[in-house]
Amino acid sequence: MTVITTIEDLRVLARRRVPRMFYDYADSGSWTESTYRANESDFQKIKLRQRVAVNMEGRSTATTMVGVPVKMPVAIAPVGLTGMQHADGEILAAKAAEAFGIPFTLSTMSICSIEDVAAHTKAPFWFQLYVMRDRDFIERLIDRAKAAKCGALVLTLDLQIIGQRHKDLKNGLSAPPKPTLANILNLMTKPRWGLGMLGTSRRQFGNIVGHVKGVTDVSNLSAWTNQQFDPRLNWGDVEWIKKRWGGKLILKGIQDVEDAKLAVASGADALIVSNHGGRQLDGAQSSIEALPAIVAEVGSKIEVHMDGGIRSGQDVLKALALGAKGTYIGRAMVYGLGAMGEAGVAKTLEIIHKELDLTMAFCGRTRVEQVDKSILLPGTFPT
Repeated sequence: MTVITTIEDLRVLARRRVPRMFYDYADSGSWTESTYRANESDFQKIKLRQRVAVNMEGRSTATTMVGVPVKMPVAIAPVGLTGMQHADGEILAAKAAEAFGIPFTLSTMSICSIEDVAAHTKAPFWFQLYVMRDRDFIERLIDRAKAAKCGALVLTLDLQIIGQRHKDLKNGLSAPPKPTLANILNLMTKPRWGLGMLGTSRRQFGNIVGHVKGVTDVSNLSAWTNQQFDPRLNWGDVEWIKKRWGGKLILKGIQDVEDAKLAVASGADALIVSNHGGRQLDGAQSSIEALPAIVAEVGSKIEVHMDGGIRSGQDVLKALALGAKGTYIGRAMVYGLGAMGEAGVAKTLEIIHKELDLTMAFCGRTRVEQVDKSILLPGTFPT
């Protein structure tokens, strides 16, 4: 049996166990995938300063994100179709996050519904909102998140229109998936996945099917979703959503300093420096490269988080050193889930936590609050 020591080990295992169309959905970017790759590779350019003869006892990675105590400054990012990576995927990932002591964020485009996750967890999870043209549906979705006692609303601003992801087109990924010969043959090689999916009734978008007039099953879902992402989304909508929600609001998809200023003006509690994992505007900056300028401009006025490319605890530490107060993992979680279900997500979190703890110590720090640019080698990080 392979000994799992890194997120890469989990990725390799997930690729073997998850049907190609769903694995590729998570492990891809738009167009040439240059931003998707840069999100990860730009972390590798940043070099750490090792310090010695520092008392390393009593270390702690604990802190808070938007006032929520966390075992480490990492939350699980919202990922659509998580429940197709593994049966009941969102429930399993939420349970693993709760057991570990970090927030789980449920996507609007999840397979398991808000109510499904609430029924299987005790800790308040966060809910990610996409703004649709059907504002009545959005109001009811916000109300459902309130009823489930979600701890924060994560409003995604960078998916008014959907970036073209070539792998999804080639794989025939749609709702429902196209039963091409290649897809059927590939599914036949994934018996573990198939047995899991046969054992659950959760195989469609749980937050949408049955909650929208005229959308009763997967067959009429595709037409609805294709026309629903709202290109008219603007800062006035953010104000309306903030008022309707009334709780902690996190704005996801900020890449530009000017937009960061508007996020502050909106009264949000935090913003996430994010390029949607390289799945929207190809050719954009990596998240870690965009982070320092945004922190410099608004970091004293709003809590700045980031996502994109995090595959290790060292990546988390580098983001903290550049001013992030929290980070999010999407693909790293998906790899763990696809590889080993709930145990795989738990393994993902254990790996990242151990790497974060040990690297922090090697850099001469015992608490995450002590981490700043001084742990990085000058000239190797973006400014």
